[in-house]
Amino acid sequence: MDQRGFVQLLDPEGDHVDSVTGPDGVTYSVGFTDDEYRGLYQDMVTVRRLDAEGVALQRQGELGLWASLLGQEAAQVGSGRALRPQDMAFPTYREHGVLYCRGIDPIMPFGLFRGVDQGGWDPNEFKFNQYTIVIGAQTLHATGYAMGVTMEGRTGTPDGEAVIAYFGDGASSQGEVNESFVWSGVFNAPIVFFCQNNQYAISAAAERQTRVPLYQRAGGYGFPGVRVDGNDVLASYAVTRAALDHARGGQGPILIEAYTYRMGAHTSSDDPTRYRIASEVEAWKAKDPISRLKAFLVKQRIAGDDFFAQVEDDAKKAALDLRERVLAMPDPQPVELFDNVYPTGSPDLDAQRRRFRDYRASFDD
Repeated sequence: MDQRGFVQLLDPEGDHVDSVTGPDGVTYSVGFTDDEYRGLYQDMVTVRRLDAEGVALQRQGELGLWASLLGQEAAQVGSGRALRPQDMAFPTYREHGVLYCRGIDPIMPFGLFRGVDQGGWDPNEFKFNQYTIVIGAQTLHATGYAMGVTMEGRTGTPDGEAVIAYFGDGASSQGEVNESFVWSGVFNAPIVFFCQNNQYAISAAAERQTRVPLYQRAGGYGFPGVRVDGNDVLASYAVTRAALDHARGGQGPILIEAYTYRMGAHTSSDDPTRYRIASEVEAWKAKDPISRLKAFLVKQRIAGDDFFAQVEDDAKKAALDLRERVLAMPDPQPVELFDNVYPTGSPDLDAQRRRFRDYRASFDD
């Protein structure tokens, strides 16, 4: 796949440049303190460890499904930390890293994948919408929300509100995503479309979906696009922050293609060995987002062995706590399916509930 337009601040060896000018003419840089660099590393290690716990729990029969983010930590943590408190995010079902950055208890998606609840967090409180299972549908939800932000006059200033919609390279082939591009472009919506191109839409490689780099599609809808090294947490942050500021300033939508790689399966129901070769996976391991930031921290003498050991220990404890809480989740009763549908109830829903209870009771005899 053509890699023109690749914005990178941190290469796989951990070498760093202060700034880089992208093909869009924008100069990208970060101005982090040492504590902030260390914080990004801790975020990524913790998110990866919690994600691994999700895979393990599913394999042990404790979850019905799990969508791993392995390999995509930099794209998610970088973009998640670039969000300002007032910004609204619309995720897929894989944005566990962004969820973590928004301050949501990481157990929340486990309730969804265990079948205990439908997510559980308040989107308005955390400015992070519920997970969307239907491929690409969240981009339309985000577009409508962003249009509302404009209508309410919450753009055009540095403290305005922006919206970000996450989706994958496979979703870019969906009608909903293309419709959201049309509407956002026409109505100049303050939205950032963040495409994590992890190279595979389940089993279909990216080159089976597009003949041009995905970020170039934005031009056909009348707004800019930029490609960033999605395994570079610094560049992911810088590009996303600039794009969000572009949107909140009233300049309309922008498309980011975070060029990354899904190291694991699409979900726990998938077998990636059937459609990709081991040498490809090994080549991407050399570009690992956590390893390159660790190399940078060591080279710059920002962190040492004690710090790295403490981060690993803290992440392990967080994963153990998560596991214990997941296993302690109570199994919901089938009739609870009808709860929380309408805030004040519904006569029709009450009738359905009674019929369902009668049906269940018929087996007791």
